[in-house]
Amino acid sequence: MITVIYSDSQLSILKLIHLYIQYVLRLTMALSTQPYKGARDYYPEDKRLQKYLFKVMRETVERFGYEEYDAPILEPTELFASKTSDEIVNEQTYTFEDRGGRSVTIRTEMTPTVSRMVAAKRQELPYPLRWYSIPNMWRYERPQRGRLREFWQLNVDLFGIKGIEADFEIIQVSDAIMKAFKAKRDMYTIKINSRKLINTFIKDILGLDEVQSTTLIRLIDKMHKMDFVQFSGQVDSIFNPSQREKNEPEMLFEYLKATNLDDLPESIKDHESAKELDTLLQMLGTAGIQNSEFDPTLMRGFDYYTDIVFEVFDNHPDNNRSMFGGGRYEGLIGMFGVEPVPIVGFGMGDVTLSNFLELHELMPEITVETDIFVVFIGDVYQRALGVASELRQMGLNVAIGGPDQKTEKQIKTAVKKQLKYALFIGEKELTSEQYVIKDLTTSNEETHGLERIVSIVKDYRKG
Repeated sequence: MITVIYSDSQLSILKLIHLYIQYVLRLTMALSTQPYKGARDYYPEDKRLQKYLFKVMRETVERFGYEEYDAPILEPTELFASKTSDEIVNEQTYTFEDRGGRSVTIRTEMTPTVSRMVAAKRQELPYPLRWYSIPNMWRYERPQRGRLREFWQLNVDLFGIKGIEADFEIIQVSDAIMKAFKAKRDMYTIKINSRKLINTFIKDILGLDEVQSTTLIRLIDKMHKMDFVQFSGQVDSIFNPSQREKNEPEMLFEYLKATNLDDLPESIKDHESAKELDTLLQMLGTAGIQNSEFDPTLMRGFDYYTDIVFEVFDNHPDNNRSMFGGGRYEGLIGMFGVEPVPIVGFGMGDVTLSNFLELHELMPEITVETDIFVVFIGDVYQRALGVASELRQMGLNVAIGGPDQKTEKQIKTAVKKQLKYALFIGEKELTSEQYVIKDLTTSNEETHGLERIVSIVKDYRKG
């Protein structure tokens, strides 16, 4: 073994080189300031918009008697594995093993969770049960316009009503939310279908087995994302030779071309589910929701839908797509070993809603929460805090400048925060109890006592 002995000067140089290498590594390995791909940072202005969206949602659904609930963001993976499609479970979930060795999944939707919650207190709850939530959820998919990995979603569910009245109410609530955001009915279309109707046609009229039916339903759900040649080719491959000889693929195409219930094949036109659809559309029309229509191609991808399904489509040419939807799902609660409960519900995501409001110029001007900014003139910080506290007690939201900041810097801060009013407090103001209030948008200044200042600000707030 060879021993190398360094002099003190050589050791110092080596130490400097080591420190320099560490410094360079720190520079090249600086942490990114970007959020996780497909997720969003919420700066105050972003959170302000979210608060507005949630406020309108809450106020609207609560007018119909819905009550808010919530649940953990993590669920056992088996809950999603048994309640939703294989695509969602295998390809679109954030699933991991916790420290106890349990497989858990970050929720991708709320339907399995709310079904679990209702099943847990099946006998105790008062029906009809009207619940809603606005949870944060995650779904692993390629981020694109209208779809992110992290999103917030309004979920509205009505439990305990078997008849078409429940489907009507849920669609009525959906329409009311759109109207609450000042949308006109020519801006969106509510497309409606019946999974029971299409299932009856596929199984009883065409004679497809369970595997063929499931494959075909999922293919129809994607048909508008492919050209007709590709779609028809895949449809043809689902039918066996004897079914193709009977022209059953052509029968299916004729069914899917129907633009209203009268266009349906005679073999299915008088089916009970077709009559229910007709009744539902008439009820919606009577309620003034004339922008609802039958769409035989509407499937909704989830396996748990059993009857009426609907989606709300944006009619804007730059965003002609489905924004949100839902339907009836009867079987989920029964899978927990209790008596089933009829359920109709929908989910409305915040991303597609925001896109809709922006494109149709329906996004309101949202003001900051702070009413007035206190600017200190001179060394009055401690004494001026009492004035700020008094203003808060009188109902204003008050922010204050920094104790060591110059007056000009405080004013710039208030302007940068986009605040309407600034209140100046110096020795003179503390002595006279008359304060200068400045409108930062017009530069107008007035001098008043606190009561008058509060009145001015509140009048502006009422708008």
